[in-house]
Amino acid sequence: MVRKKPLVIVTRKLPDVIETRMCELFDTRLNVADTPMGQDELAQALRVADVLVPTVTDRIDAQALAHAGENLKLIANFGNGVDNIDVGAAVARGLTITNTPGVLTDDTADMALALILAVSRRVVEGANTITSGDWTGWSPTWMLGARITGKRLGIVGMGRIGQAVARRAKAFGLSIHYHNRRRLSAGIEESLEATYWDSLDQMLARMDIVSVNCPHTPATYHLLSARRLKLLRPSAIIVNTARGEIIDENVLTKMLEAGEIAGAGLDVFEHEPAVPNKLLRLAKAGKVTLLPHMGSATHEGRIDMGEKVIVNVKAFMDGHKPPDRVLPSML
Repeated sequence: MVRKKPLVIVTRKLPDVIETRMCELFDTRLNVADTPMGQDELAQALRVADVLVPTVTDRIDAQALAHAGENLKLIANFGNGVDNIDVGAAVARGLTITNTPGVLTDDTADMALALILAVSRRVVEGANTITSGDWTGWSPTWMLGARITGKRLGIVGMGRIGQAVARRAKAFGLSIHYHNRRRLSAGIEESLEATYWDSLDQMLARMDIVSVNCPHTPATYHLLSARRLKLLRPSAIIVNTARGEIIDENVLTKMLEAGEIAGAGLDVFEHEPAVPNKLLRLAKAGKVTLLPHMGSATHEGRIDMGEKVIVNVKAFMDGHKPPDRVLPSML
């Protein structure tokens, strides 16, 4: 007897090579239009699928999970984070949740360094001067930025991505500091020449550059609150390639407007894809560099993510523990 293939519903367009392999292995329904699913469409997918493959644009909360059908057993998230899924509610319903950790580390770290350089050296502002036709020639005192060599970098969240940022930053001559809920081993600290701060407040007050690299969880929502943002030096810059919800975006915007910090580089936003008009105006004025959540956007990274999803689905359907299972206790 031919074994029935599981019905796998994919909510967004994935790389062709991944979609092709999924169609070979599973009974796969693809989102060819690559339009985010509405609530009704997502509810229907949850009703009929054996496996749902969502992305960060799909909000799978307790209300959505109430539509889950009897056949749904696995939600294999196409993404490193799982803040788009109510993991506790899903596990309580007997569902298994997986993600795609590790494969986006270098890509995201590269983007963090790119933003540090872009903000410090006014890269986007300078490029816009060229394309607008406003450049009138070199001047010794025009478009001056800040040297990053010798500056202190404070990394908020020293997991895989934070450590990758530290390795890159060290090569640029930055002094590495970090705050993490767990201190790293002495060996890792030594290799990175990193200084640990148990107090996030104390670290923030001393840094020239702050890079946000922790996951978004209930505990890290507005971790960089109004009070903590006010601790930053007026000459400091902050970059965020993690999640927009970690920073109080409204307060950060007001501080940038008032010149209370020197600049910011943001690849993520608190209410994506909406970007506040005030931030857009600040970007036009050269006070902030904004990117459209592209920190992990490489061909290699997206394919690696898809391969992780396939491994997790295949392992689960073969009766094995998927390698990237996520439990509430891990968040």
